[in-house]
Order: sequence, then C-alpha cells, then structure tokens
Amino acid sequence: MPRFSVCVEMIFRHLPFIDRLEATSKSGYDAFEFWQWQDKDIGAIAAEASRLRLKVAAFGVGPNIVQGTLVDSSNHDAYLATMRTAIDHAKRLDCQTLIVTTGNEIAGLSREAHFDALQRGLERVAHAAAEGGVTMVVEPLNTRVDHAGYFLDHGADAFRIVREIGHPNLRVLYDIYHMQIMDGDLISTIEANIDLIGHFHVADVPGRHEPGTGEINYGNVFRRIDATSYAGHVGLEYRPSGDHAASLAGVRALS
Repeated sequence: MPRFSVCVEMIFRHLPFIDRLEATSKSGYDAFEFWQWQDKDIGAIAAEASRLRLKVAAFGVGPNIVQGTLVDSSNHDAYLATMRTAIDHAKRLDCQTLIVTTGNEIAGLSREAHFDALQRGLERVAHAAAEGGVTMVVEPLNTRVDHAGYFLDHGADAFRIVREIGHPNLRVLYDIYHMQIMDGDLISTIEANIDLIGHFHVADVPGRHEPGTGEINYGNVFRRIDATSYAGHVGLEYRPSGDHAASLAGVRALS
C-alpha cells in the first residue's frame, strides 16, 4: 500500500484548518499536506502535528498557482526569496518536500522562451533546495478543465526539463488526475520515469473525486507504484463525493 498523505485543503475542508489534522489522524492516516503557507499559522500546525504524530508530507512554495511565476525571468529573485522563507517553515515542520508551480503563460512570449526562463529558474530552485536540505517537486497541471493558461501542462515536458537539469533536489510532482486528463498512459509513464518522481497526487476523472468514482483503475495504479522503487508519499488531493472519512476508508480498500 502506498504511503498516503491527506490533502487537508480539500479533505475535511468543512472543519477549521487545525481541526483537520485530528480528523486525519482519527481516519487512520499518519501524514498530511496543504497548499500555500502564507495564510497558515505554522507554529500551530507544527505543534498539532507533533501532538498527533503526523508527518507533514508536502506544502506549496508560492502563494498560489499563478503568482510567483517561474516562466518570468524578472520574477526569479522574488520567487527565490519566497522559497527560502518556505524552506525555513519546512524545517520547523520537519517537511522534506515543497511543491513548485510554474505560473501561467505570458502573452507574446514564445514557448521556447518560456522553457528557457523556466529552466533557469528551476536550476536556481534546485540549488537553493540543496542548501536548505529539501526537495522541490515541480507540478504539471491540466489546462483542459481546471487551469487554463497554465504553462507546464504535460508530463513529458516536466520530465524532460527535470532530467536535463539533473539535480537530485529537483523532482516532478506527478498528479495522476491532471495527467490522465492531458496525457493518459499513466502506468507506463510512471514506471518509465519513477526515478524523477518526488511526489504523487491522486483524484479520479471526471469530477476530481476520490479514487474509485471515475475512469482510473486506481487499484492497478497503486499496485504498480508499490512495485517500483518509489518510497515517497501519495497525496490524496480530491474532493470527497460524500462523507470525507468514509472516502478515506474507501481509498484504503482500493490499495
């Protein structure tokens, strides 16, 4: 069974943020993750995670998906400053994985220029990550349903740029929901690139609900991930279609 992490931005979202951690623990899970840190009480999260013996599996560097863009070279210094603050929080939370998004396309800029700026930005991100003792995972997102205009929207492009940079502190966040929408061929892609994957996210298609509600055979996907060398977390980043705790129990049954 994969090492699951509950994304408390989407699961138990009806509860106050800090109470979602106890709900995660009561559901039998030992790790959680969240999106941006800018609107969070990091001290309170650290204290509650310690009390409940929960692992902070990952959280996001930028304030949101669009801002803090890495495809704009003029923003790289500001992004690195934000990232260094995030690394400080990661140390306080004993979290080794931070999520990086690329930002949206810039009008009038060629795709090659976007990639060039992104690569230069990610090279700096990787070096800062090594200095801070964390791993950065860059996330491709779907542009057909949820994130129109986002730049990095195919897994192949994410794997290519991370492979070209070749830094151990930079990996891909492979979101199975997003990549099913954009690319398909999930298991073969995962197995061929497992050395470059630093984190997973899961949700089913369509609807972004829990695994087992859509077209993806998550039982097979989980088993094939288990058969690889992957030792990281699989983040449950879905919108429960019914009772949140029951949906988490259902995920366990699939795996």
